[in-house]
Amino acid sequence: MKIKTLLLSIFIIFFFNNCKKNQDSIVKENYLDFSKRDDQFTGGIKMIPITTPIGTFKVWTKTVGNNPTIKVLLLHGGPGLTHECFESFDGFFPNQSIKYIYYDQLGSYYSDQPNDNRLWTNERFVEEVEQVRKALKLDNTNFYLLGQSWGGILAMEYALKYQKNLKGLIISNMMASAPEYNKYAEEVLGPQLSPEVFNQIKTFEKNKDYTNPKYTELLFKYYYTEHILRKPIEEWPESINRAFKHINPNVYVFMQGPSEFGITGNATLKNWDIKSKLKSITIPTLAIGAKYDTMDPEHMKWIANEVQNGRFLFCPNGSHLSQYDDPQNYFTGVIKFLHDVDSGNFNNK
Repeated sequence: MKIKTLLLSIFIIFFFNNCKKNQDSIVKENYLDFSKRDDQFTGGIKMIPITTPIGTFKVWTKTVGNNPTIKVLLLHGGPGLTHECFESFDGFFPNQSIKYIYYDQLGSYYSDQPNDNRLWTNERFVEEVEQVRKALKLDNTNFYLLGQSWGGILAMEYALKYQKNLKGLIISNMMASAPEYNKYAEEVLGPQLSPEVFNQIKTFEKNKDYTNPKYTELLFKYYYTEHILRKPIEEWPESINRAFKHINPNVYVFMQGPSEFGITGNATLKNWDIKSKLKSITIPTLAIGAKYDTMDPEHMKWIANEVQNGRFLFCPNGSHLSQYDDPQNYFTGVIKFLHDVDSGNFNNK
């Protein structure tokens, strides 16, 4: 009897392993097959209508690959930057048969850019993401949301309202409190600069001289190359240079403010803080922090422990754009998270 039970167990394990291998093989074989998709003739691009309180506009999306159980919607930073910050994903996700969707939020370069500040609120952006989800037919059997920087704010806000629609959440390089982000910038990152450079930068900001070329030069030379993307400016990827070129300054300044040392001035995100709400997030969540990030990596670790089903990914060589300056650690961790959740083997380690 015991031998029969053992043989049956072995057969079941063998059967399901083979089924999984066959399913994985089918996904890989059909990953780039657009023939059964309604966006074949546009190469995956869809302009999705978005209803807002002041009218209907269109946002740009581009879907890459096919995978029925892993579909990752990418929320870019800024606000007002573009999907171009994620173009390094092309070098990693296809090899793992991960379906992913580039998306320019309303106001960003490839989408409509209405000039009305009433549109730039967290609440409206959350509803925009929900409309994009419905248009792309994403649901909790396949829908992962990855938000980086401001996109991390948007991803957290979306999860707080609509986590029932999500299979997994990835918060990349974004703290859950703007005041704590400001404190980290002022008290930790700023003083790491030479006193001369830091004082010059603070003088420009005190005088609100944000458009001064010298201010921009100091930021790029001494701050951005340490904490945004850890490469000499001349070695920055062309996709990042394009994203900076395409930024919508109106949206960015209205929500984030003109300073790079935190969220300042009259920016609408200045007092944003959802730390007390994170415990209500129950879906599998990955929080990503980096050693040289503008965001405190210890805070990102705290987020992973604060949500009910979290995991922390640390990028020891990375900064704010860890997908570019620490890609091996970044993508290894993200891909493992996606596969672990998809296979039902996710835990918080």
